[in-house]
Amino acid sequence: MATEQELSDFLKSVEKRAFKRSVYHVRNEESALDIVQDSMMKLAEHYGDKPADELPMLFQRILSNCTLDWFRRQKTRNALFSNMSDFEVAGDDGNFDLLETLQLAEDSQRTESAEDAMGRVQVFGEIEAEIQELPPRQREAFLLRYWEEMDVAETAAAMGCSEGSVKTHCSRAVQALSKALKAKGIQL
Repeated sequence: MATEQELSDFLKSVEKRAFKRSVYHVRNEESALDIVQDSMMKLAEHYGDKPADELPMLFQRILSNCTLDWFRRQKTRNALFSNMSDFEVAGDDGNFDLLETLQLAEDSQRTESAEDAMGRVQVFGEIEAEIQELPPRQREAFLLRYWEEMDVAETAAAMGCSEGSVKTHCSRAVQALSKALKAKGIQL
């Protein structure tokens, strides 16, 4: 049984990563925030009495389901309605920037030249764009395996599919990313 403090600590520890993952999926910060908050509420309401070691897998599964629910609602909404705000161009403040999440280690004494910094910015921008172009299931498997650092079994449980499917999705995602980045002259 997880105590209230353990549940609170767990939610604080996954908040930022869950938000980043959701932004990658839905490409909208406000919607991503809603998805993460909804997932956290469902975990607390329905599974708060589970052991603390089960919370990470439960939360990943709930987050995946909430994201899928969001896509279903969007599909229905877009089929029925059209908002004028959909035709507006997002301002600079509405963009998610992967590079803002990167930080040099606090104890690092290394300085980076402007040329290196600009090159890094461009490479990460290209990587982010290519990740967003992946099919949804490949993107989800890739982000869970390599961003969330889950193993194959955990990823399969979170996605609700077999371990073989996870391996296939990850392999295809890596191949597609490698091919796309190689075509742009980026070698990692």
